[in-house]
Amino acid sequence: MKLVSVKRQTKTEKRFTEKMGMFTTSVIYIKKTFLNIPFKTLHKYRETYYGKTKDCEDCSISA
Repeated sequence: MKLVSVKRQTKTEKRFTEKMGMFTTSVIYIKKTFLNIPFKTLHKYRETYYGKTKDCEDCSISA
């Protein structure tokens, strides 16, 4: 049994950018887990409409 593992999870979120405005995208979180309890997010990125991957730093979550 592994104590530390890395898991990937996909969520659908509403995001906002200045160029595109409001849009819904799938955000992929890569998290480090200890005994299946997540304790650190290593990376998060999103896929664009054209299939490219971008970092989530350029767009913000809208409330």
